[in-house]
Amino acid sequence: MEKFMTYEEYLDEVTTLLTEMYKLNDEAAIKYVMRAQAAEYFSPHDEHEEMRTLDRAMKDAKIVYETRNKSRPEIYRK
Repeated sequence: MEKFMTYEEYLDEVTTLLTEMYKLNDEAAIKYVMRAQAAEYFSPHDEHEEMRTLDRAMKDAKIVYETRNKSRPEIYRK
């Protein structure tokens, strides 16, 4: 059975993956995650624990990184 992370653990995991996958410093990774959170990208994750998996965190880290400089990140939601 797959273990689901808490919402806070999930955001921490996405932040950590950004630093590892894209060689970002902590400050930049936190900024990108906070920006995505402010745009409500992670709202469904808060409501649905099944979205808070390691596999999903890797996909979300990629999406957050790829949309980090977009003025309207909400249009990139899936």
